[in-house]
Amino acid sequence: MFTGIVEELGRVESIEHGAESAVLRIRGPLVVSDATPGASISCNGVCLTVVEHDEATFSVDVMAESLRRSSLGELVEGSPVNLERAMAANGRFGGHVVQGHVDGTARLLQRTPGERWEVVRFELSAALARYVVEKGSITVDGVSLTVSAVGEGFFEVSLIPTTLELTTLGSRQVGDLVNLEVDVLAKYVEKMLVAGVVAGEQA
Repeated sequence: MFTGIVEELGRVESIEHGAESAVLRIRGPLVVSDATPGASISCNGVCLTVVEHDEATFSVDVMAESLRRSSLGELVEGSPVNLERAMAANGRFGGHVVQGHVDGTARLLQRTPGERWEVVRFELSAALARYVVEKGSITVDGVSLTVSAVGEGFFEVSLIPTTLELTTLGSRQVGDLVNLEVDVLAKYVEKMLVAGVVAGEQA
């Protein structure tokens, strides 16, 4: 499990493409400092498993399903990557519950600079819209954010200087593809409510 608090802005060192998979080599000295083979690291919001590592880089296998369902398929050598290690049991819960399971992707629609922040608008598909509420939590490229506005086919977040400086969201351009993970608690609530309605109808 993760919390959506990016620890390090890494960089893709190399990509080896296979027929239905890819091997990414990523530079991230901080997140790899205590890594072991089998450890989980969130890369742009996708939970990936460390295959092997050295003092500064680590490699991960990315299956065709992950390449298809996330923005990882668009990475190239030199691409920046948001990195976060799995949360330790005694760690601080700085963001919200993040699984590293991407629910969908979205294009960046608009950036509106403020005095010290930016309001950024992203697409929001009908399939995910029911899980996104104003002032609720959402994960964008592995970053835990608060939804500042929701409209027909879009949502907005306000990015503070720290987020702009220390994550990929500071350099994302209009048209770029990002990974989205909605709040898993919303999905559990929906399932329980639907189950309750069905049970009531059958009673």
